[in-house]
Amino acid sequence: MTHPTLICGAGIAGLWAALKLAPRPVVLLTGAPLGEGAASGWAQGGVSAALAADDSAELHARDTVAAGAGLVDREAALALAEGAAAEVAELAELGAPFEREGADWSLSREAAHSRPRVARVKGDGAGAAIMATLIEAVRAADHIEIRDGWRAVSLLGDANACRGAIAQGPDGQIQSIGADTTLLAMGGAGGLFALTTTPAIAQGQAMAMAARLGAVIRDPEFVQFHPTALNAGLDPAPLCTEALRGEGAILVDKTGHRFMKAIHDDAELAPRDVVARAVHRQNASGKGAFLDCREAVGEAFPARFPAVFAACQRAGIDPRLEPIPVAPTAHYHMGGVATDIDGQTSIPGLFAIGECAATGLHGANRLASNSLAEGLVSAARFARIAPPLPAVEVAGGSPTEGGLAMADSPPSTSLRSPTSPASGGSSSLPPLALMRLRQAMSRHCGVERCEAGLSELAALIDAMRSEHGEADALIAARFIVTGALNRRESRGGHFRSDCPQTLKGARHSALRLNDLAAPELAPAALTGPAE
Repeated sequence: MTHPTLICGAGIAGLWAALKLAPRPVVLLTGAPLGEGAASGWAQGGVSAALAADDSAELHARDTVAAGAGLVDREAALALAEGAAAEVAELAELGAPFEREGADWSLSREAAHSRPRVARVKGDGAGAAIMATLIEAVRAADHIEIRDGWRAVSLLGDANACRGAIAQGPDGQIQSIGADTTLLAMGGAGGLFALTTTPAIAQGQAMAMAARLGAVIRDPEFVQFHPTALNAGLDPAPLCTEALRGEGAILVDKTGHRFMKAIHDDAELAPRDVVARAVHRQNASGKGAFLDCREAVGEAFPARFPAVFAACQRAGIDPRLEPIPVAPTAHYHMGGVATDIDGQTSIPGLFAIGECAATGLHGANRLASNSLAEGLVSAARFARIAPPLPAVEVAGGSPTEGGLAMADSPPSTSLRSPTSPASGGSSSLPPLALMRLRQAMSRHCGVERCEAGLSELAALIDAMRSEHGEADALIAARFIVTGALNRRESRGGHFRSDCPQTLKGARHSALRLNDLAAPELAPAALTGPAE
């Protein structure tokens, strides 16, 4: 038999999709044990939605388009903005403890938003609280079969469609899982960088897996670097939420000089790419960058922002008494597997939602707190269009351990993806090799990039591919680097110090696996003007 729906990943997008599919049967691969390893749980700011009386979906969409530096698809922006409020309300009904001010929502304003519209939980605890609510609901749902600690390592497909995935269990066991519909909700690629606010396991696996089936990868070069991660040598780097700047915290150098006012009219609430470059340059110059919360938050810090306060305490810093040293770190991947606004990829039967997908929503620079909103809205849209048919027994199919079915796949000669991790397609890098890759990515493909550094990085990745095989991390990193080499301009989160200008015509990147072989611009690497 095959299963109606297989979901790979258990962050907010994957869990919400699983719940929304009820009563259709779902097999859920959690990757790490449920509740661990998902960047969603680390999100601090909250969920952006037009919930206030003076706000609207049109204003939210307009801010999203403005932040995206010419590459936001307006249809995607409207889909998010028009759907977010309903999903937040439904999540609150499920038990998510969003803050309220009487009958009204308690909303924060974050960078590049024209209105306060970020629904929050205990100042900086939105992600963890939402995940706890969703996990409780998923565990209680009869239609969801949770495969705790199982992760997808490869996709199964024939000449026409995706047919499921190969999964690896916590003890190394391998199973093929047949599915009519396979949904990737596997998060981003922050773990490819030495400095990151995301789980190190997030290494762009969805991009690599989908590309091996022939899927298009859109805009991989656009990585968002959060401007204010705690700069204290921790891995991953604890995030100092943007809500702190929304509350009035300021960025200063080591002398106490406030440097953002001279850089952008919105100062600390400028778009993230602007603030990230400013912080990066402050640190590179030796002047340092610090987030001063003493006046804006002060003694209320432990109660209002407990997660940030605890991280500062671990680093020996008391933010009530001293500024917090900060640095930009890899935080969110705007690029990913190309999909439409319902999550459909270029491969029949294969969908992707959340951070691993690229709908055109974020363009070149994600608007703050649109990530959790995207996870919720994209999950709901996918659930509405997912095929409603129940699982069907396939003649000759045989069950495997745990009640999972062997994939309904054709003979191995017609598979377009590896049939097991042993084939080398999804092997993990040895720890020292991964460390070398992460350090090189942060050095040459970080906040500021140039052709010389990117070319050196591309050569290193290709040499590592020869030595270690086509590991997911190497394929995903090569997509990012190839996109960055091809894009000879600066736009949003992608800044080329050797090409600082922004070209007039905004174009998306569109890459396939065979485009990674040549460092020069592939014929189809840039597509169409953005709508």
